[in-house]
Amino acid sequence: MYYRAQKAEPKLQPHLVAPIKAMIEENPSFGYRTVAGLLGFNKNTVQRIFQLKGWQVKKRPVGFRPRVQALPSVAQRPNERWATDLCRIWAGKDNWCHLALVIDCHTRELLGWHLSRSGKSKTAESALEHALISRFGCLGRVPETFLLRSDNGLVFTSRNYTALVKSYGLQQEFITPYTPEQNGMVERVIRTMKEQCVHRHRFESLTHASRVITDWISFYNNRRPHQALGMKTPARIYELAA
Repeated sequence: MYYRAQKAEPKLQPHLVAPIKAMIEENPSFGYRTVAGLLGFNKNTVQRIFQLKGWQVKKRPVGFRPRVQALPSVAQRPNERWATDLCRIWAGKDNWCHLALVIDCHTRELLGWHLSRSGKSKTAESALEHALISRFGCLGRVPETFLLRSDNGLVFTSRNYTALVKSYGLQQEFITPYTPEQNGMVERVIRTMKEQCVHRHRFESLTHASRVITDWISFYNNRRPHQALGMKTPARIYELAA
């Protein structure tokens, strides 16, 4: 008869498990890289704990999706290309509201946003002006012309919006109709915001939604490590580029 060796149960260190568990309970959509970056832990250690505890974030099934051959919404430096889009947010007693966002495609920084009951061009115009003030400190023609990418929606092709964009010295570019992946960066930010912020709150009003979303955007820009940026924050990437 031979003794069959029994494999010992893997040991986990409580002082590592506890803060990881607390963070993912508060933010269930965080992956192990984000958790490791925020806590300052080794990512391999966090990944191992995720695997042993069964805490992995479930991924959507990926199937074949035809892609068009078009210039992606990337940029090699800040203020080379911005991207903008609109989405809807449920705001309790104020019903569906419209949120406009503007990001820098190089730093991934959320520069401007505006939430309102109206889905008209004024919402998108306010977000753009917020972004210009955030990046340049004031309103006026930008020092150097750059691109502003959007879809072909009525808001972004309206006479008022196109005139405003031109007055600030920006050049509009539009994606191919029915191909939102060409505006993938801002689309991805919207998805992240909904997963990590909007869908985790029951907003009572537009004011409540604005306050929570503003706090999350500050967290996203200044504290949340971004995998596509080498686990740096958008604000840090802009500092390094400047």
